[in-house]
Amino acid sequence: MNRRTALLQTLGLFSMSAISSGAFPSHKIKLQNANNRRFLIGACDWSIGQSSKIEAFEVAKAIGLDGLQVNMGSEKNDMHLRQKERQKVYRETARRTGVRIGSLALGELNNVPYKSDPRAEQWVQDSVDVARALGVKNILLAFFSKGDLKNDPQGTRAVIEKLKAVAPKAEKAGVTLAIESWLSAEEHMAIIEAVGSPAVKVYYDVCNSTVMGYDILKEIRWLGKQKQICEFHFKENGFLLGQGKVNYPEVRKAIDDIGYAGWVHIEGAVLEGKNILESYTYNNKFVREVMS
Repeated sequence: MNRRTALLQTLGLFSMSAISSGAFPSHKIKLQNANNRRFLIGACDWSIGQSSKIEAFEVAKAIGLDGLQVNMGSEKNDMHLRQKERQKVYRETARRTGVRIGSLALGELNNVPYKSDPRAEQWVQDSVDVARALGVKNILLAFFSKGDLKNDPQGTRAVIEKLKAVAPKAEKAGVTLAIESWLSAEEHMAIIEAVGSPAVKVYYDVCNSTVMGYDILKEIRWLGKQKQICEFHFKENGFLLGQGKVNYPEVRKAIDDIGYAGWVHIEGAVLEGKNILESYTYNNKFVREVMS
């Protein structure tokens, strides 16, 4: 049993039966040099059971992913990726494992809303510095649960003003602040136009928009042709990718139409009764086939 297998067993992600049966041959996958590929495939660290944890890199390596979308932290740990020493550990672990840091996320904005909590405003300001320290370009700003903007004009106006305040810093740093929410493409564009900065774009989650009943193929093409999508989530709720509501081959066609190249991060997509590693080994293979 190698070090990685022992770690994964400790994390409860690897069963002995799976090990003995060779059910997870991701280490045998031969990938084209990542620098020569149009798409890089990653996963959200929270979706592989390691939200804002350094162990996520070993799990991602076992799955065969190119990288991770890392959560900046939580209210409880005071957004600990703001700590320079922790940033250093993340960079060193990325180099050692060969698992890149694809992008940064502020998931805690779902509980501490950007629209109303001064702490969240400071976190977003600081996230630009964290992104630069980690060498990433996109920062996902989450607007769900307590932070939801749908049918909240007052909250939306507050977010616009706060984005106006932080956008110049993001522009200077070459970093994009990416809105992920329940809003439609048109509602997202209204915010982007009101802020008036190239540093604010959409983080497009194909599953969330499908759940809301939006025409995702139309939205991707419309937003994408205006260069307003900075990154994608491929997700399903309660299904593996390709077995739920989203037609991924058609999504790929829409992505081709807008000329997108970059990260595709897998979120959710764990089948009930399956462990995370098994589900994500399948999801990784599925996305690579669709995006090849």
